[in-house]
Amino acid sequence: MTTETWLTQEAYDRLAAELADREGPLRAEIVRRIGLAREEGDLKENGGYHAAREEQGKNEARVRQLKHMLEHARIGTPEAAEGEIHVGQVVTVRFAGDDDTETFLLASREEAAHATIDVYSPTSPLGAAVIGKAVGDTASYELPNGRSVEIEITDVAPYTG
Repeated sequence: MTTETWLTQEAYDRLAAELADREGPLRAEIVRRIGLAREEGDLKENGGYHAAREEQGKNEARVRQLKHMLEHARIGTPEAAEGEIHVGQVVTVRFAGDDDTETFLLASREEAAHATIDVYSPTSPLGAAVIGKAVGDTASYELPNGRSVEIEITDVAPYTG
């Protein structure tokens, strides 16, 4: 299954730069360290060799992840009706039964590293509950312990970073 990831242009550029670094300089540095460790001899008990190989595996996994994400990225925000909540918006909700509110950005986890507020994925229980809703609507979602939480959407605004 191929999933689209909605990204801002800034996030897309940042991830493309990370991919370029991981495929170029970082990959070359890891290969150099593996070569140096091999020259030390017995690989069975060579901690430097094993550490470099492990780092190589993690780097290659991240390269595959970044390539897939960038190949399937959509830049901008999905189309939605006026006033309807969609990815890329800041949402404020009030929890039923009290005055507590929570404000968050509805976006992919890749946006979270550089966002100035909490980020919830549109596939998270809270994110999925608010998608397509509007200010004044109520929604509910299930917590991991099985309890249901009801919320009211009190504000929606574009994310200005």
